[in-house]
Amino acid sequence: MDARVKWVENAAFLVESGSGHAMVVDGPEHIGGRNIGARPMELMLMSVGACSSVDVVYILKKARQPVAGCEVAVKGTRAETEPAVFTDIHLHFIVSGAGLSEAQVKRAVALSAEKYCSASIMLARAGVNMTHTHEVREV
Repeated sequence: MDARVKWVENAAFLVESGSGHAMVVDGPEHIGGRNIGARPMELMLMSVGACSSVDVVYILKKARQPVAGCEVAVKGTRAETEPAVFTDIHLHFIVSGAGLSEAQVKRAVALSAEKYCSASIMLARAGVNMTHTHEVREV
């Protein structure tokens, strides 16, 4: 894997993935940011949420569960001193479908957290307290 990061102006950068997808990342206003893109640490939360969601949906589909939707709310708490690393990250999954098995959803979330989500596991190994909850919604 690879990526490119190119400074645009002030605290804004164009980031591009090795697969050719790009977006603007911007720093906070107090260092010159203009709020034209996500902050780098927000991307960390978004990455963990996306990585885990991909796993959960894949595992549920593989288990032939009628998954119709999957959302995850990700909440990160950062240290008060520099470097302001994440100390805690909580992922709350809301999985919907007609007749989804609660046990299968619980299993999918656990497998993602403990075995498959490289982003989540990497942060946990670095000392971030990673927690996960879920709810199932009938559609």
